[in-house]
Amino acid sequence: MTATKTSLSAPTQLEVPTRAHVIRARKRKKIALIAALTVGALFPALPVVWMLSSSFKPNGLIFEYPPRLITEGFSFDAYVAILTDPEKLRFFFNSYFIAGSVTVLTLFVAVLAAYAFSRYDFKGKRIINVVVISVQAVPPITLLIPYFGLVVVLGLYNTYPGLILTYMVFTLPYAIIMMTGYFNTLPRELDEAVKVDGGSPWTALWRVLVPISVPGMVSVGVYTFMIAWNEYLFALTLTRTNDMRTVPIGIQLLMGQHAYDWNQMMAMSVLGCIPVLILFLFFQRYFIGGMTAGAVKA
Repeated sequence: MTATKTSLSAPTQLEVPTRAHVIRARKRKKIALIAALTVGALFPALPVVWMLSSSFKPNGLIFEYPPRLITEGFSFDAYVAILTDPEKLRFFFNSYFIAGSVTVLTLFVAVLAAYAFSRYDFKGKRIINVVVISVQAVPPITLLIPYFGLVVVLGLYNTYPGLILTYMVFTLPYAIIMMTGYFNTLPRELDEAVKVDGGSPWTALWRVLVPISVPGMVSVGVYTFMIAWNEYLFALTLTRTNDMRTVPIGIQLLMGQHAYDWNQMMAMSVLGCIPVLILFLFFQRYFIGGMTAGAVKA
């Protein structure tokens, strides 16, 4: 019986990447990442740049071809026309007043509600939670006609309270959810320490929990202010006279029957973006921290 000879092939040696290969691969990934981020940034940035450029152009040069960011007719006429018109300045005052009032009232109610949801167990708590989440999920446009009838019946049509209370219906659910999540991250030992010292739950809330919840409150406040500032549908439906209109409605009023004041529309849009941009940049650190902390439940 003859033995069968089998030939074993030598194992192939794997190519060990050199340091130069690793560096080149990292550079390619970095370049690809920068290119992707640049394209992603240009997509939302170009319309803003074009809006800013158009605000400094006369109407006749906005649609010139080929388009140019800077033209010979560069001027501040659109901004002067807006800032010297009392009616247009009233739009900004209304937006500031309504958005600021909605933000303050929403934060106050949300803090109280979130403290109750986070620290107490009471009958109907789960049902109320479901209702809060359900309101957040309802498209606002479906409630337009019911709210219009309710505001008219209550005598709040074309008034500040009518708009403020309506906006709060849509800002409160998110605010309550976020603040509840933030309070859940705070240890209950803080409340117990206040009780040991003879303090009441009210003292524990306003003297201990609220001061250390500033990041969460800032994130909720910035979000609420942006929602109230940019709202268009209810501001148009629940107001009648120009002295009650807000900035989004003021921009729409620049669309005439036979001509559009494009440069003034763009200038008012730029001026309308500035408060929100400054607010976000100023509170950016607290905003990001509050969003992250409020999304984690202890």
